[in-house]
Amino acid sequence: MELHYDEYGTGDAVLLVHGLGGSSNAWGAQAQALARFFRVIVPDLRGAGRSAARDGINVATMVSDLVELLDRLAIAQAHTIGHSFGSVLAQHLAVNHPTRVGRLGLVGPIRAPSDAAVKALTERAALARREGLVAIANATVSVGTCAQTKAKNPVIAAFVREMVMRQDPQAYAATCEAIAATQGAALESLRCPCLVLTGDEDATSPPAAAHTVANAIEGSTFMIISRCGHWTPIEQPEAVTNHLMNFLFQK
Repeated sequence: MELHYDEYGTGDAVLLVHGLGGSSNAWGAQAQALARFFRVIVPDLRGAGRSAARDGINVATMVSDLVELLDRLAIAQAHTIGHSFGSVLAQHLAVNHPTRVGRLGLVGPIRAPSDAAVKALTERAALARREGLVAIANATVSVGTCAQTKAKNPVIAAFVREMVMRQDPQAYAATCEAIAATQGAALESLRCPCLVLTGDEDATSPPAAAHTVANAIEGSTFMIISRCGHWTPIEQPEAVTNHLMNFLFQK
């Protein structure tokens, strides 16, 4: 399908891939900063934001969507940065289409869900179909953001809640099921430069789990961002932007 996307700047291409419950808006701060030096492509994934299709929501088709987008834009290779479920897609893109990815950034990454996460995702999908996204949006803020965000940054908390509530419940549920069915990518085969970032209070990708992802990728760099939950690009936009900028300009 043709994904909706925003495009900013000129230069080497950077592809920013959002996660579950997000949209291209999740990368707003990073897109604007990176656009001073790069051609930044920020899609809404299938079933999210302004890419409205509900069918075919799984890792394979969503990676194919990204390849088709790069083809449509005549981009042979893009530095690819993924957040949360977007990191899963970025991993599979890099493994299955290695010539299309220059540098790889994984923010709040997961590789494959644990049994407990599969159960939780399946239950969340059922809840979304049954009751919509109000309760899920509230829980996303409660569990997914850090103590500082909840106590001192109500605008950020409200932005996350609003972004989740704007999702199509059926597409959101299907995305939960896609994550639950995810098989880990063969990260050991990767040879591209890789940066792994996570928040010190990230309950979805806690530092120990994110470090395991980094350890699977030869030569990767691992960084922890302080006072940050799972909504890394939104909760600590300046820190994430600085880490990405330094990584993308490395020789």
